[in-house]
Amino acid sequence: MRLEIIPVLGMPEVRPGHDLSRLLMAAVRSSGIHLEDHDVVVVTQKVVSKAEGRMVPVGEGGKAAWVERETVRVVARRGDLVIAQTRHGFVCANAGVDASNVPDGFVTLLPEDPDGSARRIKAAMEAATGRELAVIVTDTFGRPWRHGLVNVAIGCAGLPALVDLRGTQDAGGRPLEVSVVALADEIAAASGPVMGKAEGVPAAVVRGLRAEGPPLPASALVRLGDEDLFPYSPVSEPLQ
Repeated sequence: MRLEIIPVLGMPEVRPGHDLSRLLMAAVRSSGIHLEDHDVVVVTQKVVSKAEGRMVPVGEGGKAAWVERETVRVVARRGDLVIAQTRHGFVCANAGVDASNVPDGFVTLLPEDPDGSARRIKAAMEAATGRELAVIVTDTFGRPWRHGLVNVAIGCAGLPALVDLRGTQDAGGRPLEVSVVALADEIAAASGPVMGKAEGVPAAVVRGLRAEGPPLPASALVRLGDEDLFPYSPVSEPLQ
């Protein structure tokens, strides 16, 4: 398998109420990209949130008030940084509330239903092109045991977010026992270098992927309940 990651250039500033799929198609065409079957369109959470009206004024209480509204469980807190679980099940900094690449005095919140957002974009772009596509909505998350941020999938449509390799054989013929691959996260991370925050490139096309298995949403990536071995940090404290 050989993957090609193509940045989608020329996207205008996205505002609440904009038809994001139409803007993406226009930018794909202006970038000289001819979509093919099985292409994966990767788009950042920020433009999805803006188009869906999830850009909100900071208002009274500032960003911290929005973090509290979007939080269902505080995992850890240190100074102004809150690691929180959202109602989607995501565990991330400040419950996904973000002030980057938005006008002064505003923040963006995560989409209400990122998988639903991916499905709608997929349907619209397939109708416009006649191609069989997949769509991933990404956000940047930190990781508890490693420095730095990485793109992960918060929404997925048209491909399996997880690929279960258990029961198959490795290159030496030994059966795999625990290998479940977070395919959507791998694609999201691979798209990151062409979609940096400073470059203002909110979308990319990943070409060459051949994913086996039925489509599975990004919500399948979330560990909940008894599967979460680290529900709280020793430094956790309630929001004030």
